[in-house]
Amino acid sequence: MRGPEQAPEHKIRILLVDDHAVVRNGYRRLFDAEADLMVVAEAARADEANEAVLRCRPDVALVDLSLRGSSGFEAIRGMLARRAELKVLVLSMHEEPGHITQALRCGALGYLSKHCEPEDVIDGIRRVDSGMRVFSPEIAQIIACEAAAGAGAFDHLTPREFEVLRMLVRGDSSQAIASSMQLSPKTILNYLSLIRQKLDVDNDFKLLHLAARHGLVTLQAGSQAAPSGISAPSHR
Repeated sequence: MRGPEQAPEHKIRILLVDDHAVVRNGYRRLFDAEADLMVVAEAARADEANEAVLRCRPDVALVDLSLRGSSGFEAIRGMLARRAELKVLVLSMHEEPGHITQALRCGALGYLSKHCEPEDVIDGIRRVDSGMRVFSPEIAQIIACEAAAGAGAFDHLTPREFEVLRMLVRGDSSQAIASSMQLSPKTILNYLSLIRQKLDVDNDFKLLHLAARHGLVTLQAGSQAAPSGISAPSHR
């Protein structure tokens, strides 16, 4: 860590985006101990992050993908639309290829696992601020494996389609997804139709099991039930 005796020429202004206050407080204390890092705002939701970007003009946003309401994907897109020069570093428990790919498509410059050491987060903040891409070793390995294997299962989905899929398979109803994303239920149903077409599945149970095979959702062994957001084929 850098010593406090010499003031840095540039302080990196950080926005913390995480829906757990205790997590934000922990990282604020971590960054406050660094002479060149300064937390200028916190947000628990995508809309709060968008407002903070305009109000506080941060250099780097440290973003979790699991937020209240809209997801971290929505937050990344919204923040970059309001401040193009912002650097986004994702810090997430999600290590599935789909989450990583979509976060990068949304504009994130780096992706760290929440299993990484605090020093890695500090180093990651500094690196993305300088314009470098940063990945945890396990994330870099996943990216390399996906590149070697070719296109991933969800690579043909847009970030918004992927977010609709993610919310659906975790059990959200189409009405709940529409409310969270501030879209009409009809628009969500249109997205679901496009998702099924792109993934070449003809019903929601196949969609659920495809998502499970690629780590978006965990199914209990022998379970035939779907989350509440998935409708049975006989109801279609």
